[in-house]
Amino acid sequence: MKWSPQDAMQAYLHTLQLCNTHSNDEDCPLGTRNIIQPQCMEFISALAAGNQAKLMVQVTSHQGINPLTIALAVAAKHTKARFVCILLQLQDLENSRAQLSCYDLEDAVELVHGNPREVIMEFKNIDFAIIDYKFEGFLRLFEIIDVNLRGSIVVVSNILERTIGASISEVIKGRTGVECVTRSIG
Repeated sequence: MKWSPQDAMQAYLHTLQLCNTHSNDEDCPLGTRNIIQPQCMEFISALAAGNQAKLMVQVTSHQGINPLTIALAVAAKHTKARFVCILLQLQDLENSRAQLSCYDLEDAVELVHGNPREVIMEFKNIDFAIIDYKFEGFLRLFEIIDVNLRGSIVVVSNILERTIGASISEVIKGRTGVECVTRSIG
């Protein structure tokens, strides 16, 4: 992937602007004013936009959209990328649409309901992905996700120490062109 400092800067600044604008916004329904908090989302937005990711996919857990959804939506809006957010709960679709509309990002995200292990197989050459560690079968997703071998980034959110089972690095160890680096952000 080719790095674009201009896209990275625009996405970074737009994300920060959303954090400031909506921090005390009481007009947004469903408690959306609490979703936007500057943690690491401006970094994630800049990383996705700067790498000019053309296909971005997020797998959420049972909580619906989160600040990282907003970050990727901003990146997608600036780069005209396709961003698909896979939701586990059907009832999360309407809530998520309402939350995204508060930030004028509803057109930047395709919300899809379904089993992430099945839905993610529909996408080829994923440039940027965020997978929620709280999703029960998240390790299986690493085995089946079709990443862009020219350069792809997969972020795992909500990582906790695991004492039982395989680690992320063990699961992806045998994949061609894939490396695992663990960094704490946010």
